[in-house]
Amino acid sequence: MGRPLDVDLRRRVVAAIESGMSTGAAARRFSVSKAAAGAWSRLKRATGDVLPKPQGSGFGSVLDPHEVFILGLIEADRDVTLAEIADRLESDRGLRVASSTIWYWLDRRGITFKKNRARGRAGSARHKGPPAGLVPGSAEPRSRAAGLH
Repeated sequence: MGRPLDVDLRRRVVAAIESGMSTGAAARRFSVSKAAAGAWSRLKRATGDVLPKPQGSGFGSVLDPHEVFILGLIEADRDVTLAEIADRLESDRGLRVASSTIWYWLDRRGITFKKNRARGRAGSARHKGPPAGLVPGSAEPRSRAAGLH
């Protein structure tokens, strides 16, 4: 998202329009769009100044009031998934959010649950090991890897 143009530029454009210059001529003179010049002029008439509105939400996250609840869910079950947290928020608190919203909220707080070699990786429920006849870490059949031709 871009930044608002400088307040000084806005004031000079509006001053030119108020002094009798047309909106189009003022826009060309200060190299801004005609729509922007007109909007600034209307803003000045309505509010008395050309200050831009504040950008961003400024209110934090919708999850902030539920921080204790979310952290309690994680503390109770370290393997809770984002989807499970979202489901509990909806059922217990009436708050419907996407899993990505929860992920961003946790990430901003430095809370991560990365898998590492010490813990092991999450395995597939259907796949319990290497296929029969293969030695782990080898693409050769067991008999050939053991030297049993």
